[in-house]
Amino acid sequence: MTAGTLISAIILPLKLEDAGSFALDQMSEYHVRHLPLVEGDQLIGLISEDDILNYDTEEKISSYGLQYNRPYVSADNHIYEILRLMTDFRLSVIPVVDKEDRYIGMITQEDLMNRLGNMGSFTVPGSIIVLEMNRRDYSLAKISSIIEQENAAVISTFITSDLKSSQAEVTLKINKKDIARIVASLERHNFDVRAFFHESDYLNESIKERYESLMFYLDV
Repeated sequence: MTAGTLISAIILPLKLEDAGSFALDQMSEYHVRHLPLVEGDQLIGLISEDDILNYDTEEKISSYGLQYNRPYVSADNHIYEILRLMTDFRLSVIPVVDKEDRYIGMITQEDLMNRLGNMGSFTVPGSIIVLEMNRRDYSLAKISSIIEQENAAVISTFITSDLKSSQAEVTLKINKKDIARIVASLERHNFDVRAFFHESDYLNESIKERYESLMFYLDV
């Protein structure tokens, strides 16, 4: 899944001659906090709601004298790269350019989350297991083998890790609701199981808030 398939057909970019008030109206209508600025087919950058509110909203954007951030993705960038950039820059939209660096559209945070939520691994019923381990010890093949021995399978996984730490958190989606035997088997193999829960109930009350946040993000 690439950026070119996620472009919004509804929202138009801004131009330098647009007034700040027009930009704010567009952001409000489409529930975004950023919009691309273009000149012809060239991307100038992104302008945010906060940028505009620091100036006279009745004046043209060109009069603000802003230095614009220019994060963007190419049409052939994978959805994971889009997600990374939108997270790193805390964006509600991200511009898309073609191979000649010409602006061709934008992707909204809402569209991105909806597409992620509808990906097969997220819509399949199942459970979540969170492991913590040293990054050097991570082996998806070993983890999958243990889980497959319990007649289940890993259908998605992602890793989060602080670059300053040697530890990593591995989140697994399993295609099985009853995961008690899987958790016990992982622990027998000396894996540190930090959390585990399934859709009908969660098995660790101390992580209720974390569970709800994760389910909302994954749209499971």
